[in-house]
Amino acid sequence: MGFFQTKRNLRNNIHHGWMLICLVLVILMPLIIGLGLYYKSYPILSTHSLAELLFSSSWHPQSNKFGLLPFILSSLWVTLISLIISAPICLLTAIHLTQYARKWVLRLMHPVIDILAGIPSVIFGVWGILIIVPFVSNVVGPLFNKHLSGFSILSGSLVLSVMIIPFILNILIEVFRSLPTELTEAALSVGASKWQTVKYVLVKKAFPGIISAFGLGLSRAFGETIAVLMVVGNVTRIPTGVFQPGYPLPALIANNYGEMMSIPQYDSILMFSALVLFVIVTLFNLASRIAIVQVEKHH
Repeated sequence: MGFFQTKRNLRNNIHHGWMLICLVLVILMPLIIGLGLYYKSYPILSTHSLAELLFSSSWHPQSNKFGLLPFILSSLWVTLISLIISAPICLLTAIHLTQYARKWVLRLMHPVIDILAGIPSVIFGVWGILIIVPFVSNVVGPLFNKHLSGFSILSGSLVLSVMIIPFILNILIEVFRSLPTELTEAALSVGASKWQTVKYVLVKKAFPGIISAFGLGLSRAFGETIAVLMVVGNVTRIPTGVFQPGYPLPALIANNYGEMMSIPQYDSILMFSALVLFVIVTLFNLASRIAIVQVEKHH
């Protein structure tokens, strides 16, 4: 018995050890990525102030001017508008599929959502050029008495909103499916209508999960590159409206990395752009986590 007990303990210790190593690697990975980006960004940080890099709109690499403000604001414009478009669609669709639709509808929709999530981003970009850009130019523009090329913040936001819908929707469906059926039964038993039950009971109970889904969707949208790059216009200036072209940070990195490396510090500013992207996404996630904690406290 002692031999078998020792063998079992040894096996348990080995399994516990490698699982602990994997956990530590997962925890350290963001830190390693952040330190690596900071190391590559140090040459530009040593010669330019942080305020000059983040809050200047002057982008002239040949003159050693590397203001990232137009790219940061373009990223925020595209990301926030895409979330404003996709959030109500995802929330109402998730409610319908889990609370109103027959079970076979949800079974039918799952592979459709998965197919949409698995489409390469370049295909969304091509679709945006073929459909969204002409739509913005020929339909939306005349409605506002504007002559538009179609390559704009709005086009990028529309394409991006379609891309993040399956990502957010999958999470929301699981959030609503995980709610206890007793909540619905209790609300209906005291005379509440189906919609009152959804609005005042289920959505309130699922609110932390809803915030989490939207926070993850926001982070996912902020780092999207190819599809947005193809339709957003890529003009280096601060956008002041949805009909103007923009130039998000991911597009800056994708467009220029490997090009113009003969310019001193160009590689470093692109690495710093990636670091800024990394920090903003981290802050989005932290903000959503804090919001979830606060909501759960009030519950």
